Amino acid sequence: MGALGRVAWAWLLLLQLAGASHVVYENLLEVEAAAAAVPPSIVDPLLRTGYHFQPRKNWINDPNAPLYYKGWYHIFYQYNPKGAVWGNIVWAHSVSRDLINWVALKPAIEPSIPSDKYGCWSGSATTMPDGTPTIMYTGVNRPDVNYQVQNVAYPRNRSDPLLREWAKPSHNPIIVPGGGVNATQFRDPTTAWRAGGHWRLLIGSVTGSARGVAYVYRSRDFKRWTRVPRPLHSAATGMWECPDFYPVEAAGRREGLETSVSGSGRARVKYVLKNSLDLRRYDYYTIGTYDRRAERYVPDDPAGDERHLRYDYGNFYASKTFYDPAKRRRILWGWANESDTSADDVAKGWAGIQAIPRTVWLDRSGKQLLQWPIEEVEALRGKSATLKDRVIKPGQHLEVMGLQTAQADVDVSFEVPTLAGAERLDPALDGDAQRLCGARGAAVEGGVGPFGLWVLASADRRERTAVFFRVFSPARGGGKPVVLMCTDPTKSSLNPNLYQPTFAGFVDTDISNGKISLRTLIDRSVVESFGAGGKTCILSRVYPSLAIGKNARLYVFNSGKADVKVSRLMAWEMKKPLMNGA
Repeated sequence: MGALGRVAWAWLLLLQLAGASHVVYENLLEVEAAAAAVPPSIVDPLLRTGYHFQPRKNWINDPNAPLYYKGWYHIFYQYNPKGAVWGNIVWAHSVSRDLINWVALKPAIEPSIPSDKYGCWSGSATTMPDGTPTIMYTGVNRPDVNYQVQNVAYPRNRSDPLLREWAKPSHNPIIVPGGGVNATQFRDPTTAWRAGGHWRLLIGSVTGSARGVAYVYRSRDFKRWTRVPRPLHSAATGMWECPDFYPVEAAGRREGLETSVSGSGRARVKYVLKNSLDLRRYDYYTIGTYDRRAERYVPDDPAGDERHLRYDYGNFYASKTFYDPAKRRRILWGWANESDTSADDVAKGWAGIQAIPRTVWLDRSGKQLLQWPIEEVEALRGKSATLKDRVIKPGQHLEVMGLQTAQADVDVSFEVPTLAGAERLDPALDGDAQRLCGARGAAVEGGVGPFGLWVLASADRRERTAVFFRVFSPARGGGKPVVLMCTDPTKSSLNPNLYQPTFAGFVDTDISNGKISLRTLIDRSVVESFGAGGKTCILSRVYPSLAIGKNARLYVFNSGKADVKVSRLMAWEMKKPLMNGA
């Protein structure tokens, strides 16, 4: 093992000992192999995303404490001001009027007091009754044992709408791990909610039996906090990072609810409990009921913790929601890491993006959440192209002409005249969308599908990322057809050094009428897709070596045995917003 390899292994070991949040370890292990030759396409500036959030340079990860204050949206995020790999983390800070155009401010929170001297990790914002935003975050105050505590910070000047200065009061830390709590796995406080004269918040942790837990802490004054004896909820999943807990309207309305709302005097309210699983690096959620007197949350689906509903079935982690009072909606942020190597990131000078902010609400079925890109992103639409009532025969594809599609928004509605030829779902793959997509990818002919889009495709189609649907008849007979949504980037680049996994999720929709929709946001090196109106979402990072800039093409394809009609396709070139000065 070379010197660089020893550094990578040593760095990995230190991270593991520190219990640091949200580091994709496999990238670090690739440094030695990739450092010898960074493919030229990786450092091409046209692979840097155009309208997804990122700073001008360097590493970012978790979105922290999103909030709205005095006409401005704020996003804080874990950031390394010294380089494009994880380390030296501070809370960077950007502001926006519209969640699309962003201005970078100086870092809001940096290690500066004994209780965060060795790290300022993820956290959330809570709005006090007088309108003052308050940040709660995790600090590390003992480097030898990675002892994690919770700190609070307040605006120095409440009249400043940009919240440029934050103060840490002398009574920090305000929460320390007590008896029975794993002090090295105790982090990421949620937005607090208020009921019955007490504030409450959750902190993620794990027990000695590898059960992920959400501990409840209560306070009357936001200074002195007491742990409730029993966790709000727990499950045998491993460490729960970045928990989130919030109410949603049970009637399927898109209107969001403020975090402290209760069901009193309103339509029935349900709750969403989300956790980021450290072992799997994905975000999972359940929908259920919250008994505030017992401080207990119960998922509606008894098997919900094992069924693993996800916000996104792709590269999406450490997410955080907030209530937007300006438009009365709940907005979801999520981090997408790179899929190249750390050596590539150093060569590029940047790593990590945030997904497009999404409006999130409860489906009318009450079984899952729906997500959709915030409406403001549509202001970036420019030149457009339309297809209507075009039949794509088996084995055919059709190019969408007249646009530069390396940076585009595509919204398409498909119709399948018959589902009679749908292949029977293999019982061994029933319920495992990821394996099913790997076995029955975009290049494998099916009965109904795969059909969908080839995006970021080269003219000869040697490079292409497939976003598609495939329809199966139920494995055991009876019931509605099974719809698989998949992103297959295995042909997305000629670069052999990339991590190119297929990503997939089932779509809980009734396709008996043969209709289904797909929206895909294409942004140079990210493909972010929403199936069936936001029932299933998949974000994938891709790095073409040919399909870059003006050389990127867009196709509709059908690799099944049944005709597929494009009843309507609208595609727009997307303009670049103001993005933190870049």
